[in-house]
Amino acid sequence: MKFGFILPNNWGIEDPQDVIALGVKAEQLGLDAVWVNQHILHTGEYIVKRLGDRPYYDALTTLTYVAALTRRVRLGTSVLVLPYLNPIVLAKTLATLDVLSGGRLTVGVGTGWLRAESEALGSNFAQRGAYTNEAIAIMKELWTEDAPRFKGRSYSFSGVKFFPKPTQKPHPPILIAGNSPAALRRVARLGDGWHPTSLSLEQLARGMKDLEALASAAGRQMSDITTVARLELDIVDSAAADPARPMVGTPDQVVQSIEACRRLGLHELAFSINTSDLRHIHEVLEVLVEQVLPAAKG
Repeated sequence: MKFGFILPNNWGIEDPQDVIALGVKAEQLGLDAVWVNQHILHTGEYIVKRLGDRPYYDALTTLTYVAALTRRVRLGTSVLVLPYLNPIVLAKTLATLDVLSGGRLTVGVGTGWLRAESEALGSNFAQRGAYTNEAIAIMKELWTEDAPRFKGRSYSFSGVKFFPKPTQKPHPPILIAGNSPAALRRVARLGDGWHPTSLSLEQLARGMKDLEALASAAGRQMSDITTVARLELDIVDSAAADPARPMVGTPDQVVQSIEACRRLGLHELAFSINTSDLRHIHEVLEVLVEQVLPAAKG
């Protein structure tokens, strides 16, 4: 099992260099991946309450900066909201980042859930699933075909060339976020992996079982699908007992939760330390790497 860290580019940290430094530190500590969050506007009660007037740094700009300062750690998006973005332009940006980073990119994508943000950006909220499916197909076409062509609801093109092609072949892995039946169907049909967020161990087990059935119906094996669960992490002194937050607890509790995830067949855990307190983030990362992961790997 691999272990990643969600950079707090979404927690209103005033100095962006502090966010970048955490990406560098994650590599130095031996973690396998760093991930970035994406929203464009401060909207929705959850985001507005958390951020106020503080910054939410752009996902791909942040990730590119981290890419330039690291050499080994994988670089992931958790997640890009595809209905907000032009997939042709995005394909160019992501291919360039994959080339510049030496083939380290993992593309986590989703449909989005904030209607107000979607509407402000001119996106059709009701059609976000169909747009996401089309965007995925477009990016794959541009990344893999010598003479890409596409005819769809929102975009059509032919007689064009597209370069650079990504370093990774056939393309950077595309992980589909979401826990709904529609999201799992999208994983089974279109995704290289599943990227569930904030689920209990019971929910993860049920999701894995449902995904296995959907994958089989689509003619695929679970071994073809990478599973990366995003989970809130906090390491505390006293025992915690919230099934919805299995990675919040004492070091021993977190070790037990990691072992449970390994038994479920998950390939990677992406830990999100949900605070703007930099000192606490550094402390939790160090305890994770120095105490928890050695015990979990043992």
